[in-house]
Amino acid sequence: MKKGKFLGSLGVVSTAALALVACGKSNGNGNSNEGAKTASKFPVETPEKTIKPGGTLKIALESDTPFTGVFLDGLQNDQPSADVSSPGQESLFDTDDNYKINDKGPATLKLDRKAKTATITIKKGVKWSDGKQVNAKDIEYAYEVIANKATKSQRYSSQFNIINGLEDYHEGRAKTISGIEMPDGENGRVVVIHCKELKPGMYNSGNGYLLESAAPYHYLKDVPFDKLESCDQVRKKPLYFGPFEAQKVVSGQSVTWVPNKYYWRGKPKLDKIIYQVISTKSASQAIKSHKFDIARVINSQWKQVKGTDNINFVAKIPLAYYYMAFKVGKWDEKTSKNVMNPKAKMGDKALRQAMAYSINTDSVYKHYTDGLSFQVPTLIPAQFGTYFDKDNNGYSFNLKKANQILDKAGYKKKGKWRTTPEGKPLTINLLAKASTPIDEPIIQNYIQQWGKAGLNVKLVGGRLSEFNSFYDKVQKDDPKVDVFLGGWSLSSEPSVEQLYSEGTMQNYSRFVTAENTKLLKEMDSQKAFDSQYRIDKFHEWQKYMNDQAYVVPTYNSYQIDAVNSKVTGYSQKPSKQNNGHQLWYRVGFVK
Repeated sequence: MKKGKFLGSLGVVSTAALALVACGKSNGNGNSNEGAKTASKFPVETPEKTIKPGGTLKIALESDTPFTGVFLDGLQNDQPSADVSSPGQESLFDTDDNYKINDKGPATLKLDRKAKTATITIKKGVKWSDGKQVNAKDIEYAYEVIANKATKSQRYSSQFNIINGLEDYHEGRAKTISGIEMPDGENGRVVVIHCKELKPGMYNSGNGYLLESAAPYHYLKDVPFDKLESCDQVRKKPLYFGPFEAQKVVSGQSVTWVPNKYYWRGKPKLDKIIYQVISTKSASQAIKSHKFDIARVINSQWKQVKGTDNINFVAKIPLAYYYMAFKVGKWDEKTSKNVMNPKAKMGDKALRQAMAYSINTDSVYKHYTDGLSFQVPTLIPAQFGTYFDKDNNGYSFNLKKANQILDKAGYKKKGKWRTTPEGKPLTINLLAKASTPIDEPIIQNYIQQWGKAGLNVKLVGGRLSEFNSFYDKVQKDDPKVDVFLGGWSLSSEPSVEQLYSEGTMQNYSRFVTAENTKLLKEMDSQKAFDSQYRIDKFHEWQKYMNDQAYVVPTYNSYQIDAVNSKVTGYSQKPSKQNNGHQLWYRVGFVK
């Protein structure tokens, strides 16, 4: 399950130097899509060549802030931590290139709609890096980690209540999850999950109803749930059943991985993998000097690196998007629900729509990244094919329309700034991340654009926020935050209940409406086994969400990786990845 991991920055996937746009102007005639034209022709994997076993693979993680370093899937929420854990963190299931779960992974999945069961069978020989067989209890324990309130896992959502007894466990009414059956006992390899009903997305990875991870119960059982996230077993010495085990963790800076000698698919090709944080300022130079074997290209630096010798560029448009979200409520710990505040400052749809029309996202990003970053119109990415509503244009820049909406809604100008319809001063507090040196002019441009609509928008604390601080304020509903700019790394099944429902902590806007709840339920209902019905509901939801504008999508970007030409086996194909990450046992150096 990878639904909804916070992307590392506003701009690690795409950053832009906005000296010109900081003045609030974008030269439409200067827009170039050369970068996009080039990237669209790049392969999704390196050329297949014979591997020479051994060697150390060095991977750059471009970030100007430390990664949080939570090495347990159920407590992990940010993409940088997921990236650095990927050599060890393997999902239970492999998929085909359409993300449909197959039988080739560490475990198999069998769904029985009539019996309303999902049976997971772990393959014999799938072992933790301490040599212990992954067992049924490890799967049950993964559910306990996300559902026990003491862990404060952001990954729990009401979606999981489809499993019998899980809500009772979450609310403390039961000590075990009655719907999780282990027919061969805790040390067996079979788990039968009894559900209220099965859902159409369950055949695909990333469906949000079934976890795709296991957690080492024998290793963590003596750690109280409220201490899990901070304990050494999760922060310094994680246990995984993937191809590599963590040899050394330098908190927030680097992780060194060596082969898991018990790995079920056989010995990995590499002797070592080192993930190292480097600053975004030095990313292009690191690529040009071949300091790393794999490094993500920062799109605003594309022109600096595109001619580098002995590099294979591998590209894709990831399942991800950035967005603007309006805080309109809070998360209620007692009820495990989002609760809207009827008096929220951003509760007026007109105000939200006007802010969405005021920013010139498309021209800004296309101009300054050679088209490698581009505006997206809805909260369902185009990669989801027919689920994406291609006729929905979203919020194109239209300052005139923004002003008209505000005028009509009664936000009158008093001098430079508009007041509330009640005539009170209106200041809107924006939370945005500082991840690269050029995020400042990006956000200042947005603030100037809003100013042209008469909206007085100010940064929380007067400056951009460091990523971990940003993440903390968003999750904990800091009352100073009215609007924030975030980004999602999405799972491979389009269901959005785990991101935007009443019962998910990850609905960070905290909006709850009867219509939204109805549409989310219909998307994943029994009727939705009819694919056309499900497509129609997804289109309805996109139209509804764009109209309400609680969360407004902004942009996505090409993801380009610079890979040493001596590296082979690196691929972005879903069938050659596991839960969105490389199957690192396949990667090696050519002979």
